[in-house]
Amino acid sequence: MTAKSPDARLIAVATSTGRDGQTFVEVQVDGSRSDGQPHRMKLPPFDYRTPQSVQETIELLAEHGDDAKILAGGQSLLPMLALRLARPAVLIDINQVRELAGISVNGGLTIGALTRHRAVERSATVAAAAPLLAAAMRYIGHDAIRTRGTLGGSVAHADPAAEAPMVMRVLGGSVVVMSVRGRRTIDADSLFQGFLTTSLEPDELLTEIHVPASGDRSGWSVNEFSRRSGDFALVGAAVVLQLDDAGTIAGVRIGLSGVAGEPVRATSAEAALAGVTPSEGAFADAGRVAADAVNPTSDLHGTAAYRKHLVDVLVRRGLREALARAKGDR
Repeated sequence: MTAKSPDARLIAVATSTGRDGQTFVEVQVDGSRSDGQPHRMKLPPFDYRTPQSVQETIELLAEHGDDAKILAGGQSLLPMLALRLARPAVLIDINQVRELAGISVNGGLTIGALTRHRAVERSATVAAAAPLLAAAMRYIGHDAIRTRGTLGGSVAHADPAAEAPMVMRVLGGSVVVMSVRGRRTIDADSLFQGFLTTSLEPDELLTEIHVPASGDRSGWSVNEFSRRSGDFALVGAAVVLQLDDAGTIAGVRIGLSGVAGEPVRATSAEAALAGVTPSEGAFADAGRVAADAVNPTSDLHGTAAYRKHLVDVLVRRGLREALARAKGDR
């Protein structure tokens, strides 16, 4: 089987089965060979399974545990396999498990883990119930990435610079996970445990994402800064702000990405805004408080001081935009 990859750096992925029954995957990578031809590399060998149901999937996870990896959109997993950062003995492709995809409303918003980013981005249901989530999808990579990547995969991957984990923290979302031992719900604050680490057990499958519906007199914003369009953000900021009948801030939640090993809430800035009449001065103070509270690291993309500056700028901007939406001005 050969198919075009949605990743701009991956041209094609071809799978073949050897005589011993193991599946081999050849990745064709856009590169700069002297003869103008793309580089090719093979992923580590693995057993390839294609379950047709959630029950079949969790039985495979129970059997193989840490030796298995779930393949949904593959936007993070395939590059990790190519770089040998992941070497699963078994790859469980869940793309045929149709019950894992879909969007519904029952008080809050329920999204199946296999639902593509593009479907979330374009859904009128999501836009009405949780507009921040729909807006955040537009920052994920490029159109091809969003067409293939899944919301559940992004949440489970737990990249601290990604949009979905940050939004889950801000919205107070939760996930449903299943195993042969049963079903449980994990709130976003308990889900993310550190860099690319969650509280899911090796035999658990993330099946649903739950997000509360937006309240009255509330506004939202999502902003991020990246070196190029489609890159992971150096810093991202998401804001939800609610006003009371007097026009003061009844509640505010501020989430940040790219400043720690997991998405974080700017709780000190939130506390500084509680019960305050919205003003540019109050927002400037909140931006400074949020920046002072984070301790990002420096790398080749930007220094820690630069990231702290971005936190200040993006929090102020986000608060202004969320206020305008809460007042009905945008």
